[in-house]
Amino acid sequence: MNTLFAISAALLYAIAAAVLIGKFVHQDGPNKRLGITIASIGVIAHIAFLANVIIIAPGQDMSVTNVLSLVSWIITVSMLIFARAIPNLILLPVVFCFASFSVLASKFIPVSYIMHIELQPGLVIHISLSLFAYCTLVIAFLYALQMSYITYRLKQKGAALLHSSLPPLMLVEGILFKLLLAGTSLLSVSLISGFVFLDDMLNKTYVHKTVLSSAALVVFLTLLIGQKLRGWRGRQVIVLTVVGVTLLSLAYFGSKLVRELIL
Repeated sequence: MNTLFAISAALLYAIAAAVLIGKFVHQDGPNKRLGITIASIGVIAHIAFLANVIIIAPGQDMSVTNVLSLVSWIITVSMLIFARAIPNLILLPVVFCFASFSVLASKFIPVSYIMHIELQPGLVIHISLSLFAYCTLVIAFLYALQMSYITYRLKQKGAALLHSSLPPLMLVEGILFKLLLAGTSLLSVSLISGFVFLDDMLNKTYVHKTVLSSAALVVFLTLLIGQKLRGWRGRQVIVLTVVGVTLLSLAYFGSKLVRELIL
């Protein structure tokens, strides 16, 4: 049954991405409702798969592929929920393709990392905050890429041919900074919760996570302060967002990737 859920979710995500990409450059634009409907069914199959592979007896399997798949599910659900209110049509195919890849990786790459988070309420809080902070900042990263693409197209001679599916640059920029503020706040609280609830944030096993996460926090705070005081926009914002998300990805997945897939 797990295999059926995984393959179904991956196929539905891929079909939804194809629906949105297929007519993106056409005058009428893609069939957004159909793409979102197909992806929503994929989300249901995806969470059914995750429930079976993560929640096992005794404990939870928080392997790097399972966590990556969970992150992709949270991001996909968030993007679908806000699809009507926030311009993200150009981003949805990217998110769907990533979710399709992650669910297949979770199913077919044989790694395991059993935890017992139910015995440590503080750990549950820390992991939840960390996941939501990371997902929020990854979505901000996607909007930074979208802003970069729109800026590039506006500089081209064919700017008048910009498709209506592309939102206004200022709107995307405003959403980006709101996401960065929310994600940075969550990241700050998650780090504080780690020091409050956990005893090993600075031991040899986890010190690199703490250092990289703290470095990412500094990058995001620098970005927000620079935007507020110096009016940073464009390339500075995009570069710092990419650097911050890269550091955070290394913190969250770097060691797990080495330990579970290489070693």
